[in-house]
Amino acid sequence: MDTDDLGVPVTTDPGGQTVLHPQPGRLPEVVEALRDAGYVQCLDVCGVDYLGAESRDDLPTGVTPQRFEVVVTLMSHEARRRVRLRVQVPAAEPRLLTLFDLFPGTENPEREVFDMFGITFDGHPDMTRILMPEDWEGNPLRKDYAVGIVPVRFKAAGDTR
Repeated sequence: MDTDDLGVPVTTDPGGQTVLHPQPGRLPEVVEALRDAGYVQCLDVCGVDYLGAESRDDLPTGVTPQRFEVVVTLMSHEARRRVRLRVQVPAAEPRLLTLFDLFPGTENPEREVFDMFGITFDGHPDMTRILMPEDWEGNPLRKDYAVGIVPVRFKAAGDTR
């Protein structure tokens, strides 16, 4: 599959990796097309907060920089290639559609992005905090999060030994 056929802006990073820049509403459609073309493993879903750098120039023409970005990395074992998707997410409404139906392994990474950045994945089966306590206020990886001296008790798996 030629990534140009997807109808989204395409760039190449300095390491030679293909980077797609779909609009937020097209993310599941583009990921599904890539999955059907052999990108059968989702390696990662992560968030980025560009507070103070919203006017950055590392995006292709036609892609409007936003405060938040969700980065999805897919792998084609057959082609021995990776592709990265960078989706701009507006701060006023930080939400995307879940990729869980396409890649069930995205369940926990999407929860982590929700917990740490406050970006909601609509349609997710369990959009709850994964690291911070349920009653925690705020999102610790946002650049405007007030870092203080409040002790944090993180969730942990039970002792399995």
